[in-house]
Amino acid sequence: MVDKRFDPKKKRRSSPKRVPIVLLIVLGLLLAGSVYMFWPPQAKIKQGLDIQGGLQVVMTATASDGSKPSSTDMENTISIIENRVNALGVSEATVQKQGDDQILIQIPGISDPDAALSTIGTVGYLEFVSVPDISDSTIRSEIQSGQVGMTLPSGTYADVITGSNITRVTVNRQSDTSSYYEVDITLDAAGTSAFAAATSVLATNNDRIAIVLDGVVQSAPSVENVISNGNVAITGNYSLENAKSLQTILESGSLPVTLSYAQSQIVGPTLGQNQLVAGVVAALCGLVLVALYLLFFYRGLGILTAGAVGVFAILYLGLLGTLSYFGLFSLSLAGMAGIVLTIGVAADSSILILERFHEEIRMGRSIKAASISGVKHAIKTSIDADFVTLISAIALFFIATGSVKGFGLTLGLGILCDIVTMLLFKAPIIRLLAPKVMSHHPDFWGLRGDLDEARDSGEVERGVHNG
Repeated sequence: MVDKRFDPKKKRRSSPKRVPIVLLIVLGLLLAGSVYMFWPPQAKIKQGLDIQGGLQVVMTATASDGSKPSSTDMENTISIIENRVNALGVSEATVQKQGDDQILIQIPGISDPDAALSTIGTVGYLEFVSVPDISDSTIRSEIQSGQVGMTLPSGTYADVITGSNITRVTVNRQSDTSSYYEVDITLDAAGTSAFAAATSVLATNNDRIAIVLDGVVQSAPSVENVISNGNVAITGNYSLENAKSLQTILESGSLPVTLSYAQSQIVGPTLGQNQLVAGVVAALCGLVLVALYLLFFYRGLGILTAGAVGVFAILYLGLLGTLSYFGLFSLSLAGMAGIVLTIGVAADSSILILERFHEEIRMGRSIKAASISGVKHAIKTSIDADFVTLISAIALFFIATGSVKGFGLTLGLGILCDIVTMLLFKAPIIRLLAPKVMSHHPDFWGLRGDLDEARDSGEVERGVHNG
């Protein structure tokens, strides 16, 4: 007499269900994590320049002699611009080299594009000039009378100190009661010594010292005392924003090249949000149409496949939210196009699985057997097709630039989510429902015609005989 507790037949019957159940549990955990990572989507999924609005500009760099800059100068320029952009307090900004002498700058969500352009493109070469030593008498007289904003011709003056002598820059009010701000700088040892020597001469007659930025006089205060401690205030009736902009320029250092605007585009947030809404509507319409198509042609099986589309969407949004959290993704309009395309890819894999499932039943296999072999072969074929598309998406991501790169990224991510959905939802759910639920209600699941066709052609008997 065999002890039923150790009946090997019973063990074999229960084990096939364990793997699908485990896979569905894993899927449930992934879905819960995905919802946490992307909800609410407008806050969790970062938006790119063309959706959020902001500034995109292409700048051409020129060396001091008018020639193309060296690769070292370009690298230094990009580094300085990155520092200036970061000081603006924006996220997801990009600065990258284009060709030999151009720089692409993208700053999403910027509130004042004009001020940002001024801060980014200013060369930032700071000089302190003794006004009595300016050789152009007309300009010298104008500065001594208190005029500012004029350009000093090259060769008409010699600087006392430059921005390279600055070690620290801060912004403070000119006085407790003033509405204007000043930029306070601290000089290094060489700058402190040179500035002390210059101010000791100027202080005897209360002469002026001009503060010159990129050749333009910003202010020219009178020197009343010798400044020997290396602490200098730059004044010019600056607002807080202007003072901070000057601080950013001085802290980042002067550019080794001159920049000119080759192309500039300001994307308004209203336009970008309208385009986002249109993209979301297109994606939702795609999901709904795919679901209706599957329900109409595949009946009960269409419900499972519509559920698979929902699972795919949640996993996809969760992945985008996770990448956004780590600063690795920003949604663009081209990325939206990739998302819409992957809905079609997911629908294709679902249809392939259903058709192979029907085909194996018509060949004489039982519903249970077809749920194993048919789904297995269909998923293998779908994954092969997905990998072909994935290779193209990877090539677009690593080779292309700009919006095409975003399209390749979202397309590749969607394909990965489709594969996960097939393995963790489509295969296990069909395998669990096939033995009893689908076999007992073939009409609801749209399988009656396949069973009748197999019976009429005699495939059932051969299928059982070969089974």
